[in-house]
Amino acid sequence: MSDGRRLERFVRTKLRRAGEQYEGLRRSTGEQLEEARTAYEGAKHARSLPTDEAGRAKIVCRRYAEQRAAKLDDEFRPACYEHGHPDCEGCVEDVRSGRIETW
Repeated sequence: MSDGRRLERFVRTKLRRAGEQYEGLRRSTGEQLEEARTAYEGAKHARSLPTDEAGRAKIVCRRYAEQRAAKLDDEFRPACYEHGHPDCEGCVEDVRSGRIETW
């Protein structure tokens, strides 16, 4: 094999690997950006909820259909949240999307 062909094959191999690495990095960055956007939107909606003087969010409980003032944790779940309960799961989704009923 001539030196020219060997050099061409070497350059092609290196460029292909660089392209694959670039594509993997671009895909990963896009996923991270989407996660950051989702987290930002959730935080923005949760922070805009009306609060009482103690800093608790004034929400209407979907499970018991009553007005509540509840602290939100780091994942924007009210203190009364029960994992796995459909109404509680829906409440958290509503808080993150900004559709929660307040008082």
